[in-house]
Amino acid sequence: MNLRAPAILVASRSHGETASIARLLTEDFGLVAAYVAGGRGRQLRPVMIPGNRVEAELRAKSDSQLPFAKIELTESRGPWLSEPLPAAAITWACALTATALPERNAYPVLFTALDALLSAVCKAPSARGWLPAMIAYEALLLRELGYGGGKPEPSDDLAALIAGFDRLEAPLARYLLADKRGDVMAARHLLRERLARMLTT
Repeated sequence: MNLRAPAILVASRSHGETASIARLLTEDFGLVAAYVAGGRGRQLRPVMIPGNRVEAELRAKSDSQLPFAKIELTESRGPWLSEPLPAAAITWACALTATALPERNAYPVLFTALDALLSAVCKAPSARGWLPAMIAYEALLLRELGYGGGKPEPSDDLAALIAGFDRLEAPLARYLLADKRGDVMAARHLLRERLARMLTT
C-alpha cells in the first residue's frame, strides 16, 4: 500500500507511549487502520480528533502490514466538541462508522454522506438542521451493508425526527453492532438523551 488521499478520521486510540492507531475513512479505499508516530504528541494531538478531515499518506510493505500514516489536518471539527449536542453527534457518527464498516472496502457514498453529516452538525444552528442528515446516514449505512434501512420520511417536526431516530436503533444494534466489542451504542444513547432535552426547552 502506498497512497495519498483525503480522509475522515473516525477513531484514534493510544499505542505505546506516544503513537496512535488511527482509523481513517477514505473515498476510494474505504476504512483503513494505520500507525501514526507521535499521534499523542503536542503537534498531532489536535489533528487526531474523530471527525476531522485530513490528508493521509499511507505506506506499507505489504497488504497484510499495518500501514504507517502521515496525517495533515485539512478541516477541524474540534471546536464543536465543546458543545454537548454537536459533540455527541460527532462522537456517535464516527464511532458507528469505525465499528460497523469492514476495512478496505470502498463505500464512496458513505464517505460523502459522513462528510456532509459532520459539516451539517458543525454549521447548522440547531439539531433540527442536522438530525435529518443523521437519520439518513444511519439508514444509508444499513442499506450499503445489506440490511435494508428504508428511506426516512422528511419532517421539520423535532418530535417526529426523534421518533425516526429511535426506529433505527434496533436494526443498528442487531445487524451492525451486535458482535462488536465495547458498548458503541452508549454513544448513541448519550446523543438521544441530549436530543430529548430539546423537547422540554
